[in-house]
Order: sequence, then C-alpha cells, then structure tokens
Amino acid sequence: MRMDCVGEMAGVVRVRSALLDTLLAEARREPEVECCGFLAGRDGVISVVLSAQNALASATAYEIDPAELFSLFRRMRAERLDHLGIYHSHPHSDNAPSARDLDCAFYPDAAYFILSPQPDARRPVRAFRIAHGRAAELAIESV
Repeated sequence: MRMDCVGEMAGVVRVRSALLDTLLAEARREPEVECCGFLAGRDGVISVVLSAQNALASATAYEIDPAELFSLFRRMRAERLDHLGIYHSHPHSDNAPSARDLDCAFYPDAAYFILSPQPDARRPVRAFRIAHGRAAELAIESV
C-alpha cells in the first residue's frame, strides 16, 4: 500500500455529526467486504449517505455497478443534492489511500472517506482529497 501525501492537512470537509456513526456502522455490518457509496449534501456540508453495493464483493477493492452509479446520480439530482464525497472501507488494512484508490480516484473535487471497521483503529474515519495520483488528508469538521 502506498499513499503519496501532499502537505499537512489539505483543508476541511464538513459533515453532519451523525453521519460519521452511520458510516462506521455500515463498515462494521459486513467487515469482510469493503463497503462503498456516495456522500451528498448542500452548501458544502455532507448530510446524506448514499450506500451502494460493492459489485466486486471484495475485502481489498470496491466498484459500483454502472447502473447503480447512474441511479445514485439521478437521486442526487432529484433531491437537489451536491455530490460531495465517496466512501469505502479497508477491512484489513490502514484506512489511508491504497495504490488502487489513487489510480481509481475519478472525482478530484470529491472528498474520499476511508473507513476502518477495526474496533482498535486510532482514527476509524479519515478523509482525503485525491487528484493526479496524490492524496492530501482533510480535517473532518462535525457540524
């Protein structure tokens, strides 16, 4: 696993406080498979978790089926939500971006949340800005 970080904290991502518990609960519900989905909200505050099925059913990778991907974008448009983030879990490794995460980050304006379902994780929820194969950690502000 590699994480090419740039700088210290690259900024702040704002989330509704209950959302962090929702994300962790999802990661722990099926801890042997990476969970995944989108994060949405308004005015720069993430307030909605849009869970998706991991089409790969893998502990080391995730992928959202194209039909489900389009459904998630249609839902955000219908509910007038902004696409603000993407999340997934790392069931058995550090919740920092993997080489695959860096290579498959296609939304440079989104915050990438990586979750650890491990009960002893020091920081079970982390967020990153990923662009051009590099990751910069974001501070998470609960609002």
